[in-house]
Amino acid sequence: MSFHCEITKEKINTSDFMIHFKNPLHGALSTFFGIVREYNLGKQVISIEYDAFVPLTRKCFETLCTEVQTQWGIDLQIIVLHRIGRLFVGDISVAIGVSSMHRDESFLASRYLIEELKKRAPIWKKEYYAHGTSEWVKGHALCQHRP
Repeated sequence: MSFHCEITKEKINTSDFMIHFKNPLHGALSTFFGIVREYNLGKQVISIEYDAFVPLTRKCFETLCTEVQTQWGIDLQIIVLHRIGRLFVGDISVAIGVSSMHRDESFLASRYLIEELKKRAPIWKKEYYAHGTSEWVKGHALCQHRP
């Protein structure tokens, strides 16, 4: 099985991330980068703090990668990185890459990974707002956070 999962305090560099994908048999690479945005639910965000129980989070990521390879092919190459610590607007918080022979499995696997990670990974997110308050934000799947 070809996957790499990491929880890191280091900035995620997109160039370094991309050099991991070099399988000459693969014709597709889907990437997802989660980026700290300036506004969430009408509140101006100045920073976010991510915390995680690292051993359990890594195990969760590995389980998700195994599920993806079972569903869409053992030959997939997968990388899942998630930052912890204090991040600011514009910083990359999560990076997911899936390379495969064809685009369909690459797209589907990448989407599955981010959606399941949001639901299952023991990662906590605290937003700090411009008006001086902060709050822990519940993890969610796509569109559940919209009013």
